[in-house]
Amino acid sequence: MLGLRNRHFFAIDILALSLMPALAVTLRLERLDWWYQFGRAVILFTCVTLLIKLPTFYGLSLYNRYWRYMNIHDVAVILAAVGFSTVILTIGFVVAHPTLEPHGLAMYRTVPLLDGLLTGLAVAGPRLGLRWLYHRASRDHKAIGGRRVLVVGAGEAGKMVVREMQANPQLDMEPVAFVDDDMAKSGLHIENLPVLGNSADIPHLVDRHHIRRIVVAVPSAPLGRLQEIMALCEQTGLPTDNVPGMYEILAGSKTVSRRSVFDANRLLRRAPVVIEQAEISECLSGATVLVTGAGGSIGSELCRQVARVNPKELILLGHGENSIFEINLDLRLSFPNLNIQPVIADVRDRERINQIVARYRPDAIFHTAAHKHVPLMEANVEEAITNNVVGTFNVLQAAKEYDVHRFVLISTDKAVNPTSIMGMTKRLAELLTMEAAHSSGQAYLAVRFGNVLGSRGSVIPVFQRQIAAGGPVTITHPDMRRYFMTISEAVQLVLQATVLGRGGEVFALDMGEPVRILDLATDLIKLSGLKPGRDIQITYIGTRPGEKLSEELFLDTENYQPTKHPRILVTANGHTVEAATVTRLVNLANQTRVSAEERMRTKKAYQPPKQTALQSPKAVSADVLSLPIG
Repeated sequence: MLGLRNRHFFAIDILALSLMPALAVTLRLERLDWWYQFGRAVILFTCVTLLIKLPTFYGLSLYNRYWRYMNIHDVAVILAAVGFSTVILTIGFVVAHPTLEPHGLAMYRTVPLLDGLLTGLAVAGPRLGLRWLYHRASRDHKAIGGRRVLVVGAGEAGKMVVREMQANPQLDMEPVAFVDDDMAKSGLHIENLPVLGNSADIPHLVDRHHIRRIVVAVPSAPLGRLQEIMALCEQTGLPTDNVPGMYEILAGSKTVSRRSVFDANRLLRRAPVVIEQAEISECLSGATVLVTGAGGSIGSELCRQVARVNPKELILLGHGENSIFEINLDLRLSFPNLNIQPVIADVRDRERINQIVARYRPDAIFHTAAHKHVPLMEANVEEAITNNVVGTFNVLQAAKEYDVHRFVLISTDKAVNPTSIMGMTKRLAELLTMEAAHSSGQAYLAVRFGNVLGSRGSVIPVFQRQIAAGGPVTITHPDMRRYFMTISEAVQLVLQATVLGRGGEVFALDMGEPVRILDLATDLIKLSGLKPGRDIQITYIGTRPGEKLSEELFLDTENYQPTKHPRILVTANGHTVEAATVTRLVNLANQTRVSAEERMRTKKAYQPPKQTALQSPKAVSADVLSLPIG
């Protein structure tokens, strides 16, 4: 049936139009033995019917429509075609009745009307059946166990969203129910889904029906009301999408980006890690929490997760005012009752950091502020050292001085057997954290990340921009492999480590096998609806300074083991770093910066300085490489 085309419907219509007059006469006479009396009249009526109805149907375009997508307009066209032809036949046979009757060719006057009703059913039935079968097939073949979706808005936009989910199983989304603020719709079924309440019921419906995603489809709602609905959805902690109206896109008030939007979990090549939140809520609820680097990808998501457990106060510390402004505004809209303090500061300014910690007296500090790009840090050694090492040292010293109970350093797998400046500085930051944990007796610890999918400056946004531009997608080496995690997994790891840590540990997530960057690029091109090698080319540009082909999660000397959460690994890191070593390194970096600033102030033509340990970035790099940081 799903293979029926217009030529098949033309044949079905001829057969139906040939049989309907005989059926109409049978219904009119309520008997079957009428052939000898009315046979010739029925044959004449049937021939005239075919001559009038088929051209009428063709003229009204019944044979150039795609009936799988049949809608109310198509039904109206069928009714118009059948109705018009029935009126012509009825009038014609009524007028011709006196002429036909003496020859035994006259027909009862009601037969054309009965024939018209039967024809309408015969023509519309198969087409409606095809539409129903296509709809049923789409629903029957949707992915089993798809993510359960709550749709906000049971209007035209909401119905369109539901139909799209049901028709496209590759979305892996299963619409479960509607909510709508129109009380007249409450309790009804629309698109075979129940309308379970209004927008105020969203948090409670999410728990009851195990919802995993929310789609807001109310493009006609006033902006203020839409913001209220979005705030309610975001409080649930679930991914939330806001669907614009088609009229908004056509009018230009909303746009559709060329960059593909995708679920990062589909690139992991493993099941995402989900961690229970109850212990985290118990640990941080009512606490004063300070997040450095709060405007970054990890820092901002960390702030959102912490805000959900209702801390006493949340301090957003960052160096970039725009990013802090954005996360501050976001949190105030989503959590209007939360006490939020935005602070602009540089972690390299020790006096300023001391003032901030002394003023707010946080119970926990999450230190996410850092320079993280490997090639950039190879060319800016002194900045990497002063920000990643000095910054961490300053925050740790303030934490120790003002008795902060918990300190969590965001580190990286590049700190394991480092070959880059960035990895070296993060390893030093780990060692500083271990030393502070041992000397203070507090729960100071480090968390090692893999590459975070979708974070700012990560490989995914770069690939997306290259794909949107038509390629090529550039990869450093075909065998380059990395551990990957999502932003959500990264933040859950940080929060769970906060609960598990007692001081001096390094935590990491069991991320399965490392993923080839080539495979990641190929998957992303396919998820964008394109074909690698045909639509988008992949080219190799060679490894960059400081890069390794593969990363590790732990040193050979670190005896790691699973925690009570099997996917979270921990090692008690016994290494520390001497303050004299750090001081020497910092002095080298500071003197290199001062030398560069003096050259700028004097505005003299640049002359290569003498290659001393105090002035050469390469010399600083060599000193870092020789430090005992294993």
